[in-house]
Amino acid sequence: MKLLFSILVWSVAGGLAVAETRELEPIVGGPCEGCEAVFQGMPGEIPSQARLAPAEEPGDPLVITGVVRDARGQPVPGIIIYAYHTDRGGIYPQGNGFDRGTAAYRHGRIRGWVRTDGQGHYEFSTIRPGGYPGADIPEHVHLHVIEPGRCTYYIDDIVFDDDPRLTARQRRQLLTGRGGNGLAVPVRDGRNGWRVTRDIVLGAGVPDYTPRH
Repeated sequence: MKLLFSILVWSVAGGLAVAETRELEPIVGGPCEGCEAVFQGMPGEIPSQARLAPAEEPGDPLVITGVVRDARGQPVPGIIIYAYHTDRGGIYPQGNGFDRGTAAYRHGRIRGWVRTDGQGHYEFSTIRPGGYPGADIPEHVHLHVIEPGRCTYYIDDIVFDDDPRLTARQRRQLLTGRGGNGLAVPVRDGRNGWRVTRDIVLGAGVPDYTPRH
């Protein structure tokens, strides 16, 4: 599926802000609800470590780390990971400056991007999300991958191993899901917070994905 629009990018040339456009990476892996949000508000410079929730956001601190690898197990630098999730009450909090109806608005303000470093590593600092109110869906963090110049696709959410809403069937599915194992084991980090690891295998379980060479 090819995205049929371009993204507006602001760069600085000679002290002036210059508007440029570029074609967006095509979506692979089937329909993708909200896939356009990965490009909405994406900064020009993306570090390998970033915050999703601001430091003052209520909730238990959470650090998400991982390594992105190709199908041969080699770390891949320069891959963009987009993530978003609910607040501690299970709501996608608004206030990110986007208009109603846009995918970015629906994703809320706890969202952000990282780009893998030379060893394929990335890290998000955030809070542990809450489950949807009145639902039996486990707590989760949504993830999308952008392979610059190649494609974009969603992968399985990060789901927490200690969540009582997690069923045995969901556990089995997560172990071999899109992008590799999405079942994360939360570990206390000694600062009243949590750490989880979510390694990513590019294209794993994604239909119509063309492996990297």
